[in-house]
Amino acid sequence: MSKESSFDIVSKVDLSEVTNAINIALKEIKNRYDFKGSKSDISLEKDELVLISDDEFKLEQLKDVLIGKLIRRGVPTKNIQYGKIEPASGGTVRQRAKLVQGIDKENAKKINTIIKNTGLKVKSQVQDDQIRVSGKSKDDLQKVIAAIREADLPIDVQFVNYR
Repeated sequence: MSKESSFDIVSKVDLSEVTNAINIALKEIKNRYDFKGSKSDISLEKDELVLISDDEFKLEQLKDVLIGKLIRRGVPTKNIQYGKIEPASGGTVRQRAKLVQGIDKENAKKINTIIKNTGLKVKSQVQDDQIRVSGKSKDDLQKVIAAIREADLPIDVQFVNYR
């Protein structure tokens, strides 16, 4: 009798890597000529990034620098949802960006549909903000992982606890 194998599909952002990326981006901004005398800043409040700059153009440049540093640190940029740009004190503009942690119900349905469309003999169940996929054949599980990686999902997913 063969034992069932399983893995979990999760969507997590490593906040320590985000903090490191912010610190590196702030160092670069302090040394860049086009940011001299500017009131640009990036901060992390719980699971939300707050970007502040002089105007929308500088805010976009600030975002580009931050995204470059996040990618280099291995942080998935798909999991960042930007809010609208709003005026802040001192003639500056502010933009909040939420770091998405976990898989919401809508994305869980999409992932389950992808798994069912493979036609493989696997079971998937949603557990809070993650999905557990189990099956008797490890090859089938590998095929499910490949199918999910190929799909264009709005969030970045990781595969953990492969047993």
